Amino acid sequence: MKLAALLRSVWVIGGIIVLAVAVKLCFYTVSEQEQVILTQFGRPIGQPVRSAGFYLKIPLIQTVNRIDKRFLEWDGRPSEMPTRDKLYIIVDSFGRWRITDPSQYFTRLRDERSALSRLDDIVGSEMRNAIAKHDLIEIVRTVKDRKAVVDLGPESQSFNQLLPISVGRTAIEHEVLRAAAPKLKDFGVELIDVRFMRINYNQRVSAKIHERMISERQQIAARFRSEGEGEAAKILGNKERDLRRIESEAYREVQKIKGEADAKATDIYARAYGANAAAGEFHAFLRTMETYQKSLSNDTTLILSTDSDLFRYLKNSSIRK
Repeated sequence: MKLAALLRSVWVIGGIIVLAVAVKLCFYTVSEQEQVILTQFGRPIGQPVRSAGFYLKIPLIQTVNRIDKRFLEWDGRPSEMPTRDKLYIIVDSFGRWRITDPSQYFTRLRDERSALSRLDDIVGSEMRNAIAKHDLIEIVRTVKDRKAVVDLGPESQSFNQLLPISVGRTAIEHEVLRAAAPKLKDFGVELIDVRFMRINYNQRVSAKIHERMISERQQIAARFRSEGEGEAAKILGNKERDLRRIESEAYREVQKIKGEADAKATDIYARAYGANAAAGEFHAFLRTMETYQKSLSNDTTLILSTDSDLFRYLKNSSIRK
């Protein structure tokens, strides 16, 4: 009896194991992050399974091939490439992509490793073409808007001029994306974005680039200093002109006031000393005394005629005294 019970337990456990294996072989699950291609003897059959759930398959004949449907990362290898102005730079780039057509992807590429290799070839080639069509300054600048474009004049050499940006790095990245995306679509892959992660100068041209940058900044600084000196000279000139104008107007006003005062004084003197003969005589006397005071001193020798008006009061001084 014990042996029979043991045998029944073994059969039950064996049946459960067989059932579990049969379920595993006949059914499969699909998560939210993946899509499935069923193959029969290595060939895809039916439509891709894109929705998450529990599905049936023929055991041992059909194989489940799981394909990621999330955004995937592409990290390009750093590559040396020339710009339009013949300067070699090392560009390190990255991108994002996803599988939009599982059937086409599985038929032509099979796995993610092959897809990344194809991305290296196509995106790398289009990036090299885009870099070769633009100058270095277009790749360095993110956008084409330059806030401080300075005209250095016709006397500056062309390689030292601070040239305006016409495209910018962002537009070049979009150019690479537009050129590579249609080619990858044939493989069931959608290229979502491509970016330049790092741009380094080649060691052979690094010194030349630094010299060029220094020369550009020195010319800009010299231009600013020249404009500042010109503005300072203009301000000083305006100051001198305004100062002279103010002094001239003030001198004219002073002379006008003096003239008006002298005229009033003369009028007062004329009315005061012209009132009668005695006043006139007194005025003549005061003027003569002022003349004596201004023109005569202890060292003065004066020769006068006895009939001179200037000698008249000297001659009669004894009598008046």
